[in-house]
Amino acid sequence: MNLIRFILAILLFICLLDMPYGYFQLVRYLAMIGFSILAYDSYRSGNQTKAIIFLCLVILFQPLLKISLGRHIWHWVDALVGIWLLADMKDLKSILKK
Repeated sequence: MNLIRFILAILLFICLLDMPYGYFQLVRYLAMIGFSILAYDSYRSGNQTKAIIFLCLVILFQPLLKISLGRHIWHWVDALVGIWLLADMKDLKSILKK
């Protein structure tokens, strides 16, 4: 699951660059799939709070009914979610403690 978190974080950080619109569409689909997997895994492991957070992220990033926040706010969302995903990785926490 850490690999999914890491890939999603990198994809979201790349969104901060000047990318073509198609890239953002691709990220929406990949984020929806990735956050769905993470929500299911969190639910199965008994962490209801994270499952709800990931489900909210699925709704936010889903490409079917787009939520229009404006470019500036989306940059903040992408950065904060990317940072949270990296901070949530258990392996990253142990590396930083060393």
